[in-house]
Amino acid sequence: MLFTTFQFAIFLAVVLALHYLLPHPARRYLLLISSLYFYMAWNPKFVILILLLITIDFFAAKWIVSQKGAARRMALLLSLAANIGLLGWFKYANFFRETWLALTHPGVPVVPMDIILPLGISFHTFQSISYVIDVYRGEQEVIKSYVDYSLFVAFFPQLVAGPIVRAKEFFHDYFNWAPPTAEEWQRGIYFILTGFIKKLIFADRFSMVADAYFANPQAMPGALQAWSGTVSFGIQIFFDFSGYTDIAIGVALLFGYHFPENFRRPYLAATVTEFWRRWHVTLSSWLRDYIYISLGGNRSGSIRTWANLMATMLLGGLWHGASWNFVIWGGFHGAALAVERGIFGRGERRGIVRIPLTVVTFLVVNIGWVFFRAKGLPAALFVVKQMFTGDTGKNLLTGANLNLALLALAIALAEEYGQALSKLAKGPVWARTVAAVVALLALELFTASDLAIPFVYFQF
Repeated sequence: MLFTTFQFAIFLAVVLALHYLLPHPARRYLLLISSLYFYMAWNPKFVILILLLITIDFFAAKWIVSQKGAARRMALLLSLAANIGLLGWFKYANFFRETWLALTHPGVPVVPMDIILPLGISFHTFQSISYVIDVYRGEQEVIKSYVDYSLFVAFFPQLVAGPIVRAKEFFHDYFNWAPPTAEEWQRGIYFILTGFIKKLIFADRFSMVADAYFANPQAMPGALQAWSGTVSFGIQIFFDFSGYTDIAIGVALLFGYHFPENFRRPYLAATVTEFWRRWHVTLSSWLRDYIYISLGGNRSGSIRTWANLMATMLLGGLWHGASWNFVIWGGFHGAALAVERGIFGRGERRGIVRIPLTVVTFLVVNIGWVFFRAKGLPAALFVVKQMFTGDTGKNLLTGANLNLALLALAIALAEEYGQALSKLAKGPVWARTVAAVVALLALELFTASDLAIPFVYFQF
């Protein structure tokens, strides 16, 4: 049930109406049942899996607070083993099996096992793990109600592709729930409309260019093809994922829940370090808090810091997908972070120097996107080689696509540095809503497409 379908619009309207018609105590049951139905609309049998993990983590957390010493650690390890074990089986079993057989039986064709990846498993397992670890660290009170905890994990706006919400964020709103104000209602609608614009107008259009190029990059050699095809994917994945996040934030706001920001104009970052403070913020902060800091962070000297950065980003790459391309993508960013730490330290780049550094960072990030998008390592290496050694070739970003790219850049710059959008943002909310509707209609007329393309991060 995609956010951008009529089916979801009907589902949302019904659940929203019932939510405000029912008495407050009944709403949590409505939201939980609705969330499980939302998940079952994709594949009913996997609701058993998510309920199994919910049950394990719910009781593991209660065990942690009721025990001391080794028993507490055992409860934590049980939770981690269940989450990582099931995630590992569904997502990585074929990858590790194929890698092992390639090493032990080179040249022998490997038939992959028929394993279906449950929708959103990477997101809800990380969300559950963060809760149990926070309880273990004493940073989160244990949730006493099974229904309450189940809703935290399964709440449908963020269930499939985030943002990864921490327990303290969700339960702050849950236990102090108040109906959204008129301002929040209109902000929620504004977020939803913005998400639709990002997905249907920008992401889906640029996906046509990126998909055409990466389907067979060898058939389109040349530096301009390689760069424009890759940049098209970079634009696509930003608008696709941030569009989904905006819709999720907007939908949650209509129910009275405030989800964290997940994107902060990442392509205006002046370093890769800054990029990760702006891109997929809830994942990067999760990796920092539960992997990087747990490994020692920057507390043990430069060499150990670089190693911790690399290990964290390698795991982050593997989280995105079960292939060597994703491992290399994570390692590429880990190496970039380590190099930047050695050259720049931790300071933020300011002033006129940001302009060339932002361009360089954008190009570096897009080189990384090649490994993220290409079908296999040979194809990725071919594209990277073409970027730097290929003939001039032909630019794939032309016409309406180029206009949209320039429009997106102008909006981002206005938000980052100017006052053009701040006046609108501070003005009457009805004006913001009307502006979003007008923009949606105008852009839809200009770039209409009949294609219904799933969100990129659904595969993770």
